[in-house]
Amino acid sequence: MEILYSSTRGGSERLTASQAILQGLAEDGGLFVPDHIPAMDVSIEALCMMEYPDVAYEVMKLLLTDYTEEELRHCIEQAYDDKFDTEEIAPLREAGGAYYLELFHGATIAFKDMALSILPHLMTTAAKKNGLTEEIVILTATSGDTGKAALAGFADVPGTRICVFYPKHGVSAIQERQMVTQTGENTRVIGIEGNFDDAQTGVKRLFTDAQLRREMKEQGFVFSSANSINIGRLVPQIVYYFYAYTRLLADGCLENGDLINIVVPTGNFGNILAAWYAKQMGLPVKTFLCASNENKVLYDFFETSVYDRNREFILTKSPSMDILVSSNLERLLYHAAEGDTACVSGLMAGLSGEGRYEITPEMKARMKDFRAGYAGEDQCETTIYYLYRDFGYFIDPHTSVGASVYTAYRQATRDETPTVIASTASPYKFLRSVMTAIGEPVAEDEDDFALADRFSQLSGIPVPEAVRSLQDAEIRHDIVVPVDGMEQCVRDFLQR
Repeated sequence: MEILYSSTRGGSERLTASQAILQGLAEDGGLFVPDHIPAMDVSIEALCMMEYPDVAYEVMKLLLTDYTEEELRHCIEQAYDDKFDTEEIAPLREAGGAYYLELFHGATIAFKDMALSILPHLMTTAAKKNGLTEEIVILTATSGDTGKAALAGFADVPGTRICVFYPKHGVSAIQERQMVTQTGENTRVIGIEGNFDDAQTGVKRLFTDAQLRREMKEQGFVFSSANSINIGRLVPQIVYYFYAYTRLLADGCLENGDLINIVVPTGNFGNILAAWYAKQMGLPVKTFLCASNENKVLYDFFETSVYDRNREFILTKSPSMDILVSSNLERLLYHAAEGDTACVSGLMAGLSGEGRYEITPEMKARMKDFRAGYAGEDQCETTIYYLYRDFGYFIDPHTSVGASVYTAYRQATRDETPTVIASTASPYKFLRSVMTAIGEPVAEDEDDFALADRFSQLSGIPVPEAVRSLQDAEIRHDIVVPVDGMEQCVRDFLQR
């Protein structure tokens, strides 16, 4: 059965999957959602016998229904190849009573690679399917990892250009260096004098500027996005939750049908929403644990039913989660409102205007599978040290948010359900924080690459190519602008 996509805010357009992927964001500013969520048509037992690419096909074929089998399998083959440094693509590691789903073995050593390795192929295939003649311009805001993964995916892809905005003082040194050294004649990286929410709001404003879209179309350009607002980002993320369950089953850690908990450290809510979609498709999940850092707007929302971004923006050691406007939550609101787009539109108007909204008790009840927690900086440091000391296992600060929240949840509830924690980035991306947490001295002026060598000797984990290749890489992008300069930067980029 074909699935069509429409806006969470009630726009009249109903698009195929490929059209929704090309457009990225609905014209009314809403996010595309499927007209129904399909059930898996392959048994869990059958999935257990498959490698990651085949599991990916079985999941994605159900939601990307206008792609032919040949087209979809080709996209998958191009995405999940030797750019990943482990055969399993997304291996599970047991430590401290939980299973860590390592999603950082791709080209940019962060979980965004799992979806952004395939999005360029889905998008260029979609362009051919729909007879698109304009050049696709990817506009993306990043809190640190999406930017590099998107840049790596779209660099020198014919018929595309990509422009990434990031908060100049809101990412780690390695994250910034990964972006500003990006090669590719079709790439542009721009730092903004603001935070991630400023960047994300600015990009959404460009998408919904009807006059700008018309001008760009007249010049032969159309906008799209590589953020998780694009359904082509979200669908591939569903895959790895099914894959994790099948590996636990194959390894004898579960009986078929046993429930699991899923813990996701999240700021923009896309990664945990993908897990929720997996449950709607048939994955046996008991509880979704939404883990926040000190920017705990999601924690407060699940506790109080009130979403309020009117608060201090805190820069933490888990910068990819330093977010106060969680875009993908809008999709969950749509489902909790049972498709009432007027309700969602009203809530989003409240967020845009007063910076807050409150959901109804009925909507809250439909989110009963979600629990939330948050972890402070000291707690996260302690968790990194504990896993290193007692299990010889190393995690980054974002994953530590998830692990810390899970530890507190488990102690409070005595819930011993097998639990998967999304491990979202390599420790190598945040070495100063990790080394400090495990008690290794780090001088302020210590070279990042010397630090990487020291960590490799200590951990036995080879320095990833994603880090090693940065050492002599040329800085190619050095533009920094105020938030109100974003539109002009895009115009300048397209005039090259």
